[in-house]
Amino acid sequence: MKLLVDSGSTKADWISINENGKVLFTTQTLGLNPEVLSKEEVVARLNDKFDILHNKNQVSHLFFYGAGCGTDRMKNYLVKVFQDYFPNAVISVHEDTYAAVYATTPKDEKAIVCILGTGSNCSYFDGKILHQKVQSLGYIAMDDCSGNQFGRQLIRGYYFNKMPKELAAEFEKQYDLDPDFIKNSLYKLPNPNAYLATFAKFMIQHKENEFCRKIILNAMEDFIEFYITQYENCREVPVHFIGSIAFYLKEELEEVMTKHGLKLGNVLRRPIDGLIKYHVMNK
Repeated sequence: MKLLVDSGSTKADWISINENGKVLFTTQTLGLNPEVLSKEEVVARLNDKFDILHNKNQVSHLFFYGAGCGTDRMKNYLVKVFQDYFPNAVISVHEDTYAAVYATTPKDEKAIVCILGTGSNCSYFDGKILHQKVQSLGYIAMDDCSGNQFGRQLIRGYYFNKMPKELAAEFEKQYDLDPDFIKNSLYKLPNPNAYLATFAKFMIQHKENEFCRKIILNAMEDFIEFYITQYENCREVPVHFIGSIAFYLKEELEEVMTKHGLKLGNVLRRPIDGLIKYHVMNK
């Protein structure tokens, strides 16, 4: 039994397949970002799902693609946690960008592959190897055009009285905006980046509002400037995207990409289905 996992900071999709690619079970846990979770928290999230707990001794291979796995230290940390939990499995941990590459990019094709979800990322795939010019410093310093950045901007806009009154009234209906609740969620509870990203749904729902549209387009401009154009051949290869932000804001993304002479490639909400095909073909 193989386990394929695509994990963001908010949630993780799990699929169990046999050697022929037949799906044995699917499930979903909370996200397993090693940068913000202890070993005990990771194990608790695994134990919370019956299919994972019940089958952990039957797993022969675990292929984990996750947010927060861009450094050797974080990879090694998760490998040890998973090896203890799945005692009979060969463990493979990669950053989530590899899942995006395998799901969107045809074999041996060159492309720039981006993630726009709870967090954000951008890499160049030369057909064989993934290259990354910008090392992410996480949600506080980076994550341009991500769900958590949109959440931060909405909260700031509301509290600095820059959000239009009618939009602010809708915002108040959907979220608990009590300052103590917000501060507790940001500074005392786990996964503050995922908490911030919950506000992105509001941004997408009101994307036609001029206040939201300005935030969205400016964020996309920044992502292109600081991430995509780091690669000199960015206008010569397709630019693929994975993630809910890219998926639900595809029209706006295409508008800004076209403005900059960039070719928008595949845009997928999540890569997990593409991973099945990849691992069957490369077993």
